Amino acid sequence: MSKLHLLYVSSEIDPFLSTTKVSEYLKKLPIKMQDMGMEIRILVPRFGNINERKNRLHEVVRLSGTSISVGDDEKPLIIKVASMPSAKIQVYFIDNEDFFQRKSVFHDKEEKFFDDNDERAIFFCKGAIETVRKLGWAPDVVHCSDWFTAFLPLYLKTIYKNDVLFKDSKIVYSVFNNDFNYQFKEDVAEKAKMPEITDEMLKSIKSNDFVGFIKLGMQYSDKILKAEENLSENINELFNEFPEKTIEYIESTSAFQQFFDFYSELAAS
Repeated sequence: MSKLHLLYVSSEIDPFLSTTKVSEYLKKLPIKMQDMGMEIRILVPRFGNINERKNRLHEVVRLSGTSISVGDDEKPLIIKVASMPSAKIQVYFIDNEDFFQRKSVFHDKEEKFFDDNDERAIFFCKGAIETVRKLGWAPDVVHCSDWFTAFLPLYLKTIYKNDVLFKDSKIVYSVFNNDFNYQFKEDVAEKAKMPEITDEMLKSIKSNDFVGFIKLGMQYSDKILKAEENLSENINELFNEFPEKTIEYIESTSAFQQFFDFYSELAAS
């Protein structure tokens, strides 16, 4: 039997960047899944506070050069790669000078939420898909984490549903207590649009806020995971809308057999 291909897509992963529980959630899980026989790839943004020299990032020229559309703009995609320390797992970093060169993640020095975080999320999700396509590596399971990956399930289940690499992929979406109060401008859905994606498909994101992002990710995923034991009331209300998809909290730092069985059963379904 061939190895199950498992793709993790996240806003951060320890030890390259650690600002929220997302990085802790993914600290051991990919390594353990590889040890148990799965083939792993990881995709994250190359935020400007990731030290390239320390972490030995280098550009992969054959993967770079694609232009990614965000609304009416075209942005060049740069792909960098590094290996997780003590594990032979490739981590691919999605980069762009306009979106990811600033020396912070989602807030400026005054803790103001960046106005273009929606555009950065769209670029990252589209860039992640194009990177996998260039790799020619078909994931059996795509595990997305947190609001920044919310557009990925939508794109995979619509535009790329018949793509040879993704047509059989199952999508998992993990939700965290990373709420923000920022209200994006009303054109988020317009900027996220692609051919074949209708206004109805983007209805969840029309609220232009955190809840809208999370609901969109949930809507187009095959399974949704509670990544923390105690989620906020707003988030739990969203889970109540998708009871058939909901998986209760699984401890990602210790319940490795449970995760292995979960991925295996989902891929086979």
